[in-house]
Amino acid sequence: MKHTCVWIYRGANAVEDGPSLYAVSTALPTIVTELHSNQFVWVATSYGLASTALLPLSGGLAEIFGRRPIVLVSLVLFALGSALGGAAQSMNMLIAARTIQGSGAGGIFTLSQIILSDMVTLKERGTYSGLFGLTWALGGGIGPLVGGALAQPSRWRWLFYLNIPIAGLAFLLVLLFLSLPTPVGTLKEKMARIDWIGNFIIIGATCACVIGLTWGGVVYPWNTAQVLVPICLGFAGLIVFFLFEGLWCQTPLVPWNLLSNRTNLSGYIQISLGAFINISILYYMPVYYQACKGASPIASGVDLFGLSFSTAPFSIFAGLSVRATKRYRPQLWFAWCCILLGLGLLTTIDENTAQAKSIGYQVIIGIGVGIVFSGTYFPVLAPLPVTSNAYALSFFVFVRTLTQVWAVTIEGAVLQNELQKRTPVTLFHGTQSAQSTDIAYSIIPLIPQLPPATKAVVRQAFAVSLVLLWKVLIVVAGVGLLSSLLMKGLPLHTQKDEKWALQERQSEREDGENVEADREGGQLI
Repeated sequence: MKHTCVWIYRGANAVEDGPSLYAVSTALPTIVTELHSNQFVWVATSYGLASTALLPLSGGLAEIFGRRPIVLVSLVLFALGSALGGAAQSMNMLIAARTIQGSGAGGIFTLSQIILSDMVTLKERGTYSGLFGLTWALGGGIGPLVGGALAQPSRWRWLFYLNIPIAGLAFLLVLLFLSLPTPVGTLKEKMARIDWIGNFIIIGATCACVIGLTWGGVVYPWNTAQVLVPICLGFAGLIVFFLFEGLWCQTPLVPWNLLSNRTNLSGYIQISLGAFINISILYYMPVYYQACKGASPIASGVDLFGLSFSTAPFSIFAGLSVRATKRYRPQLWFAWCCILLGLGLLTTIDENTAQAKSIGYQVIIGIGVGIVFSGTYFPVLAPLPVTSNAYALSFFVFVRTLTQVWAVTIEGAVLQNELQKRTPVTLFHGTQSAQSTDIAYSIIPLIPQLPPATKAVVRQAFAVSLVLLWKVLIVVAGVGLLSSLLMKGLPLHTQKDEKWALQERQSEREDGENVEADREGGQLI
């Protein structure tokens, strides 16, 4: 029943994350209009900021206070944020709600990974990692469709309300059936074990990075102090954080051994670069379909199925193959080759390319991304003792999430700069400031009303500009392939962390004693 509970909890997490990550962004124009505000950037930023900044903390708290209390608190925060978001009557209230919602979401996703590592050995994890990838692809696939369907006045509130019963069901199942050990010690002793200084530094540094990267090119131009100062402070804070954790902290939030050898360092690099590529395709392929092909938001979401629904089966394939072969390196090498091939083919598309080709190229990329998402757990965890799983996995999710913010921002800046060079200057009048921030999304709604000649020029400008984005991703994938060569082929653990497997083992031992007693009493048939 524990395993069933984890799967329902993980599935609920995927269904919650789909609308939270993708659907809300699809419905943003409607939300902004109804709430009479232009602070749309903070609707997405507040969610990502809270979930990213609290990811390392959630892993540390789970190690100190136990898994189940942190899961339950995270579910309550997510449900509370969803309820407040659905009831929001102003943009400020919605932003506050999204912050609360993101705080819960970070803990939910991290703890699902940690609890799985408690219940199965790394040798057995292959099957489960693949199925986790399936639930994630499900959430990512349905998110844009749900957002498009509910992108209507008043209906958008259901993007938040739908999360409440799902979170409620997950809460009930975790409360009733997920009976995990709780670490011993008084509250004072547990509070003393929290890395308060490290948490303060990493939360502050993450917030500064995310704010600067999100504002850049959207709220303020890149060369302004409002963007450069928080980015510089954020990166400086990250450096200080790792130095503090490695040199001075007695109970580090991110133990130094997580990055102490080339195999798990390679795993962290690969998952961050895989996330960079995946989120870039998810964000900017719809720009191609809407700008170059005239697709609606819902139709562009459907056109992404090539990526979403190739990622899932090959995520499962990667997990099963690792379990069968006890090897993970060949699968990851194959994955990066697929990603490079798909991205190379993507650079050949233009505004006149057949739809089937662009979707087919997504499938090739999705094969690689699915394997990377499922396969990188093994080089991260194999070199470490099982007692480090919670810290390793929370840092794993943190690296992936923070990289996604960088990806959207960096690729967005590339697209903005190229469009400024290639689109008619007269097109910006009345749509943007002289700095021309957020050009892509302001131009797309205007394209259908443009004269045929101008429309052709603009569509070509988008197609050519997007090619540069795909070329940037080729460089990223090349680095991913090179980093995969650093991995060693290490044996997979065949044991679980005794501290968290204790109750399960004790239950099994009691069952064995009962069976033996029945046998002695002549009751066993």
